[in-house]
Amino acid sequence: MHNEQIELWRHQHTFNIEKKAIEKRTLIVVFITFVTMIVEIVFGWLSNSMALFADGWHMGTHAFALGISLLAYIFARKYSKDHRFTFGTWKIEILGAYTSAVVLGMVGLIMVLTSLERIINPLVILYNQALIVAILGLVINLICAGILDFKTDSHEHDHTHGEHKHAHSHPRHDDLNLKSAYLHVLADALTSILAIAALLGAKYFKWNWLDPFMGIVGAALIIRWSISLLKETTGILLELAHEKDARLMAAIKRQIESDGETKICDLHLWKVAQNQYACIVSLVTGNPSAVEEYKSRLDGILELVHVTIEMNACQ
Repeated sequence: MHNEQIELWRHQHTFNIEKKAIEKRTLIVVFITFVTMIVEIVFGWLSNSMALFADGWHMGTHAFALGISLLAYIFARKYSKDHRFTFGTWKIEILGAYTSAVVLGMVGLIMVLTSLERIINPLVILYNQALIVAILGLVINLICAGILDFKTDSHEHDHTHGEHKHAHSHPRHDDLNLKSAYLHVLADALTSILAIAALLGAKYFKWNWLDPFMGIVGAALIIRWSISLLKETTGILLELAHEKDARLMAAIKRQIESDGETKICDLHLWKVAQNQYACIVSLVTGNPSAVEEYKSRLDGILELVHVTIEMNACQ
């Protein structure tokens, strides 16, 4: 009987959108990237090219990060209807992106140290073999970028909460996992270009220092991307308010207090999916209306998918 009563008030908390298509594309890219990583690391080591070796490890971190993203998609989908996740499973994806950012930063530091060691103790580079594999890596990166197809793909789908039904348009670029994967592919392609430039410079102009130097540049790109992703994911995990959050809070306050009698005394707003928010609004008024009336004032704010209104006597 108790379980039946629970079901009476339990409603949907699956805020995140269906991502099976993105999941499949990510799986393909993970496989391609992993194979390419092995080839570049082996040939970079055998040919003594630090730039190619660094590009291979960069490809490896890319494969690892994409693997985490893939697992995040799988677990988020698998547990999307698990009621233990009070506000859905979207933050599984954010946690995956955060984890990959930490690992990327560590590998970037290792690449810097290895490149510095090669500057101090240079080795003979097999330029022709290294160039072939570096160009192959660049081609693979461009193919992966095409598979991920990072373009705005707005589509409508509904969220129903009680009697309120909202349609939302979700650009693909709001998906932090997809965004990070795509940017990482582009960063990987840029690292491949640096490796090619370094090998050509060393081969034709005898600038042997250029190869390990480009290894450092590639590592710097990884570290910079890692820091950027850490900032973005940490802000979400810690519920840090951003400029857009402030604008939404101002819009909520404006709509709720539009009657001139109601005042908000407490307001909490947090993300439950990309570009989707839940909020708790505490208000006080001398002429209270039904809770549904206050919720209806927020219908025009499409980012809100879960709203709780409470009436309090505020000091």
